[in-house]
Amino acid sequence: MTLYSDPTRTDAATADAPDEGLRRSLGVGRRRFLSTCTAVAAGAVAAPVFGAAPALAQDRDRDHGHGHGQVLVPPHKRGIILYTVRDATARDPLASDLPSGFREVFKQLARHGYRQVEFAGYRQHANAPGGANLESVEGAKLLRSWLDEYGLRAQGNHGFIPSSWPLTEVDKDTFKKHLEIANILGMDHMGTGGDPTGSPYRADWDVAADKWNAMGEIARREGIKLYTHNHDSAYGFLLDGGPLDDQGRPTRSSGIRKLEYFLKVTDPRLVWLEMDIFWAHVAQYKFHTYTAHDGSTRKSVFDPAALVARHNKRYPLFHAKDGVVSTTNGMGWDMVPFGTGDIDYTTFFSRVGQRNYRNPMVEDDNSPSATDPAQSLREAKISYDNMAALRKRRY
Repeated sequence: MTLYSDPTRTDAATADAPDEGLRRSLGVGRRRFLSTCTAVAAGAVAAPVFGAAPALAQDRDRDHGHGHGQVLVPPHKRGIILYTVRDATARDPLASDLPSGFREVFKQLARHGYRQVEFAGYRQHANAPGGANLESVEGAKLLRSWLDEYGLRAQGNHGFIPSSWPLTEVDKDTFKKHLEIANILGMDHMGTGGDPTGSPYRADWDVAADKWNAMGEIARREGIKLYTHNHDSAYGFLLDGGPLDDQGRPTRSSGIRKLEYFLKVTDPRLVWLEMDIFWAHVAQYKFHTYTAHDGSTRKSVFDPAALVARHNKRYPLFHAKDGVVSTTNGMGWDMVPFGTGDIDYTTFFSRVGQRNYRNPMVEDDNSPSATDPAQSLREAKISYDNMAALRKRRY
């Protein structure tokens, strides 16, 4: 397996990189023109800021300083994955006065202040404009027109990643169709909500790296950066040595984490990552000791921000998902709306730097409610205000 040097890596991730998206129109430029138009952090983040959000382009919280420190997430980088408000996009507009379907949800998110969205598929309620399934070239053109109408930018999708390897022609064609959709929508990135593999074994991560390098090369030819998203398991320890089990598989670890190994064996020009910061903190809680090749138990506490800083531009996207410390659920954290929990996002964003390069997407799996249909969009507003309130500490 090839080990790649990372030309984007730097150990000092505090400089601000220029935002490529501001230097060109969406969907134009370098890409083909396709559209016709156990150490858990306990520090609390800033408290919620309520009140009316400005409509569309009115950014009340531009980075002017005002003695409060540098804004950690610039206005044009504040995003949300639509999975957080999936009940609203799936809502029947004929049965509710609340925002429903992509167009009305885009309008509401723009009113909250968001400037970016990450898709989680392209389906909505059948009675919404455009119909149930917009996973097509024509559907993408319609979605793009609504994004443009409300001043939003698409910045990724948790969508189709081929299951076959080597890739079948059918899977390759479907993958290319999704790249075409991404280009129409103006995305720089396209990815998935799953880990490259669920296996703990190095050999399986080698296979996953070969597959992702191949898909990343296809994506690069279309002007798209391909990314994978993590859950906690991906930051567990790789089994890569020691005595073999009865199936000939290793049972002990060198202390290298699975996704850290994946970073080493994938080409940094082809494969990118989206860190889910909540699940990275769950991994910090769960995976802090390992059995070394010699049988000894060793301690290694995961530091999510340090990993991002070491690999710098390999992490262009985040899921900004918050949690409160829990000692009862086995994960160390209970998920809550952004800015209402204990994950220290002020310190995290200050440490990783590159604020004009990173794209943090608010996410809360639990925002949709069976009894409170307005909850997800209401909590999206709370999360936006708390993200906008983050300021770099002055030391």
